[in-house]
Amino acid sequence: MTKRIFRSICLVAIAVFFASVALFLCVLYDYFGNVQQNQLKTQTELAAQGVEAVGAEYFEGLSPKGYRVSWISADGKVLYDSEADSSEMENHLVREEIGEALESGYGESARYSATLMERTLYSAKRLSDGTVVRLSVAQHTLLTLLLGMTQPILIIIVIAIGISLWLAHRLSQNITAPLNQLNLDDPLNNEGYDELSPLFRRIDAQQHQIRKQEKELRQKQEEFEAVTENMAEGIILLNTKGVILGINRAAGRLFGTGRNSIGKYILSVNRNIELSELLSGIESGVRTEKIIDLNGGKYRLALNPVRESGNVSGAVLLMLDVTEKEQAEQMRREFTANVSHELKTPLHTIAGCAELLENGMVRPEDTARFYSQIRGEAGRMIALVEDIIRLSHLDEGAEDMKRERIFERFYRVDKSRSKELGGTGLGLSIVKHAARLHNAKIELQSAEGEGTTITVVFPEAKE
Repeated sequence: MTKRIFRSICLVAIAVFFASVALFLCVLYDYFGNVQQNQLKTQTELAAQGVEAVGAEYFEGLSPKGYRVSWISADGKVLYDSEADSSEMENHLVREEIGEALESGYGESARYSATLMERTLYSAKRLSDGTVVRLSVAQHTLLTLLLGMTQPILIIIVIAIGISLWLAHRLSQNITAPLNQLNLDDPLNNEGYDELSPLFRRIDAQQHQIRKQEKELRQKQEEFEAVTENMAEGIILLNTKGVILGINRAAGRLFGTGRNSIGKYILSVNRNIELSELLSGIESGVRTEKIIDLNGGKYRLALNPVRESGNVSGAVLLMLDVTEKEQAEQMRREFTANVSHELKTPLHTIAGCAELLENGMVRPEDTARFYSQIRGEAGRMIALVEDIIRLSHLDEGAEDMKRERIFERFYRVDKSRSKELGGTGLGLSIVKHAARLHNAKIELQSAEGEGTTITVVFPEAKE
């Protein structure tokens, strides 16, 4: 702003200076031109009186300095000229000043030279005998004056430009000083130009609005972080270009980054090819899902576009850990295949024995052995089915299963014997909590009537 004001003041000052110089020269040139014309008229009248008094003898020995004197007859013939041979001069009847003098008694005119570098003023006076006395004087034109005054004018211009620059600098500094010292944090207490008061009031109102919006945004941000930071699922907020706007702790842990990744392109943080394919859903505005491998686990990534006024303004990337689910599905498939294989063998045996018995292809003495084999294979199948039912029961939680409770506080297996020994039922509970504090694990082996072995395994200490 200071440079702009400085340039404006300089341009105005220089323009005013040149305009003033031009106007001054024009007025001065016109003034001195009128003065010179009046002097020429006076000299012409004096010369006319001299010719009236003595006639042609007036011109004998005449040597006017700075003036050219001519005597012209009524028919335009030059009778005398102080600078040229009158006999060789052309008829002057067509000259403007001669025509006016013959008609009204006095005439004057001005003519420029061929180069426009000089102007000649003419003044003519008619005598009583009808002849005309004419005087002329050369006058420099305005262009000639400017060329002749080049050096002093340049000096004046340099001085004027220097003063203009200095004044423009001082003035621009004085103008912008109050603006540079504005306190935008408290705009209503600024002392400056009265014209800026509406601007200060508007700035103050906008600052109140901005502070209110910032407070609301900060509150929403804190609420969002409080919810997302404690989630096991990873959440990433993206704009339409795929730049990270927000990321919670779980997502940062999966990508091996933190909040310093905000503002970066997501593929610069993780260059997973399947993740790149997933990001195409932002531009298309379509929800996309994909299961990818991250940090040795399986994660379902769901990209949900966010719309604002009908246009896609960003997206939310949700990352769900489906490692256990995938493993359970794989185990279930393998379990089903194994069960099918285990059931197929006894079924084939039972079907074969039954078919032989049905068709009477078994000798009477061997019938009992075949029945025994059918019963044995059927028992094997029953045991297998019971094991499957028991496993399913365990998978579902087995809430009615009795729980090998010794780590619970005050629990005693044999209360009578414990009392005799003075036990309180807190020993193993203390061991459990102590092991947890030291990141240790407890291993237990027990057989009824034989005894129990409890092993505490501590992690290796780091230097």
